[in-house]
Amino acid sequence: MKTSGFSVRKIVLIVLIGAVITALTLIIAMYAMTGNSIIIYGGFALTIALLLWGAVFLRLLQRKLSEFTSDLCRTLDGMMNGNEKPEINLEEESLLARISHRLERLYHTMKENRKKLEIEKTELQALVSDISHQTKTPIANLKMINETLLGHSMPEERQKEFLIAAGSQLDKLDFMIQALVKTSRLETGLIVLEKKFSPIYETIAAAVNGVLTALEKKEIGLAVDCPEELCIAHDSRWTAEALFNLLDNAVKYTPMNGNIRIVVQEWEMYVKLDVIDTGKGIPESEQAAIFKRFYREDTVREVEGIGIGLYLVREIITQQGGYIKVKSEISKGSIFSVFLPNQKQL
Repeated sequence: MKTSGFSVRKIVLIVLIGAVITALTLIIAMYAMTGNSIIIYGGFALTIALLLWGAVFLRLLQRKLSEFTSDLCRTLDGMMNGNEKPEINLEEESLLARISHRLERLYHTMKENRKKLEIEKTELQALVSDISHQTKTPIANLKMINETLLGHSMPEERQKEFLIAAGSQLDKLDFMIQALVKTSRLETGLIVLEKKFSPIYETIAAAVNGVLTALEKKEIGLAVDCPEELCIAHDSRWTAEALFNLLDNAVKYTPMNGNIRIVVQEWEMYVKLDVIDTGKGIPESEQAAIFKRFYREDTVREVEGIGIGLYLVREIITQQGGYIKVKSEISKGSIFSVFLPNQKQL
C-alpha cells in the first residue's frame, strides 16, 4: 500500500478508526458470548479513552513535525547562506537524527564546493588579468604600426620593416592564444592524454625537429643520449610538446656556440629525461616560481616569450603521472629533469 498521497493526520485517523472498529467488534463478540452488559460499558469507556489518547498522540506528533520542519527550513536557509552548521544530537537515535547526520554531510559538501568556487573565481580573475597584461603590449605595438603606415608616406623598404614588425607581434599573439587554448583544454579535461607504449627516442626526435632552425641560427650543439629501444607508456604527441617547450627555452637562454644535451635514464619506477643547457642559469630564489602561468624573471624581459611554456610542460607531465624538477646555477646552465612512470609492457 502506497502512503505517499496520505498526510500524517490522515494516516493516524485511519489507524484510530481501524482500532475503534476492532474494539467494537470485540465488544459485540464478547457480549454475545457472555451476555454481560458490563462488558459493553467497559468496552465503550476503553474506546473513548483510546480516541482521546489518539487525539493527544496526533497533536504531539503534529507539533513535533512542525518544530522539525521549522528547524529544517531555518537550517537549510543558513546552509545556503553559508552561515549555519546543522546541530546534531549524537545521543538521539531516531529518524530525525539520521536526517541531521545527512544534513551535516551536505553542509560540509556545500562548504567545500563554495571554497572551490571561490578559488576558481580567483584563478579566473588572475587569468583574465594576466591575459590582459600579456596582450596589452603587442596590441599597442600593432596599433602604433598601423597608425604609422596609414598616416605617413614612406619608402617601400621602410614599409616592409614595419610589416615585418607587425608580423612578429601577430606571431606572439598567435603563440600565446594557442598556448592558452592547449592549457585550458588540459586543465578542464577536454583533452585526455592517451598513454601508449612507444619509443621515447621518437618522441624526443619530434621535439628536436621543432628547434633545429633556432639551433643552427645560434650555432648551438645538440647531443642526445637515449636508448633507441626504450619504450614507455606515454602520450607521444603531448610529451613531444612538453619537450619542445623545454628545448625552446634552452635555446633561448643559451648563448651563441653553447651546448644542449638530452640524457635519458631508465630507473625502476621512472624514466628520467634530462634537458641540460649551458645557458645563463636561474637564480635559486626564482626556481620555485618558474612553473607558474605567465611568470618571467625580471632579468629575461628582453628575451622573447610569454612565460607559459613551463606551466604547460608541468601540466602535460603531471597528467601522465610524472613530475618535473629543475637544478640550476647562475652562469653555469640549467638541468630540467622530467620523470615519467616506467610501466612495464605486458
